[in-house]
Amino acid sequence: MSLISSLLLILVAGPAPQPASDGAPLRNCRVVDGDTLRCGHERIRLLGIDAPEMPGHCQKGRRCAPGDPFASRASLARAMAGRLTIERIGSDRYGRTLGLVRGPVGDLSCWQLRTRQARYRADWDDGSTLARRCREAR
Repeated sequence: MSLISSLLLILVAGPAPQPASDGAPLRNCRVVDGDTLRCGHERIRLLGIDAPEMPGHCQKGRRCAPGDPFASRASLARAMAGRLTIERIGSDRYGRTLGLVRGPVGDLSCWQLRTRQARYRADWDDGSTLARRCREAR
């Protein structure tokens, strides 16, 4: 392809979409439960942790995290006050984005572990990514 053809293709089609970079800002976020956020249309599951399920969400036969789901959700909401950024890792079987989200208190997964509002799940930690970032996950 000639240089002129390449330039015309870029002008007509626009630049190729870029993947979200580390530290991409998040807006319009709200807490779903102690390990899940909704930011606009995107559902985000915090990497490597499991928080107590809201009433009615722990299906029969499933081993759900112990604890108070309302306290866990409130803890995450407090930690989200301010600017949030995300490092997207992938997606889970439910189509949610798996990510490391940072706010004013630092990494939100680490925050939930530090405040004992979630438990660490090594089998949900992509390549020990969270374990390398926060002491509470080791």
